[in-house]
Amino acid sequence: MVSILFFPVNGSGMGHMNRCLSYARCLRGRAVCSFFSLASAIEYIEGMGFASDYFVSPFWSCNSTYDWNTELAVRFGMMLERTQPEVVVFDGTWPFQGFLAACRAYRRKHQLKLVWSNRGLLKESAKEVPVDESLFNLIIVPGELGTVYGEIALPGGGKKITVPPVALLDDAELFESGEARSGLHLEQKGRYALFSLGPGNLKDVSDVGHQLVRRFQAEGFTVLWARAPIAVQDVQLPSTVTPISVYPLVRYLKAFDVFVGAAGYNSCCEVVQAQIPSLLIPNTLLADDQARRAQIVMEHAPAVVSSCETEDEMDAAVRSLLQMTEGHQPAACNLHMNGSRLAAEAILSLAAC
Repeated sequence: MVSILFFPVNGSGMGHMNRCLSYARCLRGRAVCSFFSLASAIEYIEGMGFASDYFVSPFWSCNSTYDWNTELAVRFGMMLERTQPEVVVFDGTWPFQGFLAACRAYRRKHQLKLVWSNRGLLKESAKEVPVDESLFNLIIVPGELGTVYGEIALPGGGKKITVPPVALLDDAELFESGEARSGLHLEQKGRYALFSLGPGNLKDVSDVGHQLVRRFQAEGFTVLWARAPIAVQDVQLPSTVTPISVYPLVRYLKAFDVFVGAAGYNSCCEVVQAQIPSLLIPNTLLADDQARRAQIVMEHAPAVVSSCETEDEMDAAVRSLLQMTEGHQPAACNLHMNGSRLAAEAILSLAAC
């Protein structure tokens, strides 16, 4: 059985780790998958049955960039020698020099195929770091909602594939409303709102969160707040708000009448999967174009998009969302969300070459 080593970086959310886990779950039983993670929530990787090792992200390290990459090259090189992979899958915005150095050294004695999983939809103003795509045998571009499969040839004989949205769980793995509420110990006939505004590592979400909480509570909702596993510090919540920490959160989304959250890749895919009425608040501090992604969600699920920067904007957004919930009937997702399976097949085919 082939060995595949996944390397998710630590971003502002859980997207990199989620994508690697989604690929690994599709490869279970056909490959030995292990992880070298910069995301600190490795207990979730291990909870899904995969061996993992943690290395501190450069965002949280006190080392200089040079020193951090030097240490990364040593640590990842040791991981390569221990796991002896045929394929390494890196998921991140740009490959670190220490990562590439370790792979070059390992390749001097071993056959090794490199895969880069790199989500797109960056803002036009986003600074792009040039990367030599010929270094990789396969580049996977996890697509946005509505994306179909496509591939192009790369210099050096590799290929780049674009796949439909990459979701951690299949539709059939999501709990229906009653089962989800039982799993979270919620009343079956309650009215519930789930807030998932992100870890707050790059943007303080407490003020807008508190103001929106008050508005939903005034409409009779019980509010639950999803704690992000990689948050540096917890948002201080009112005593009337219940924090929850479950993974993967998407399994329980149908327990809620409404969702309030940022427009990250995972969240947008998941609210479309669950077809839950949603208020999406794009985070403008990130490189990815969350505003554009949120607009795409509106084409495929009941959703309101607002920056919620003023009280008038908040009032209008909540009012529009509540109108959507009136008479809302759960519907099945009609989009292809099988990007992880297609990507996994491409990874496995590469390992067999």
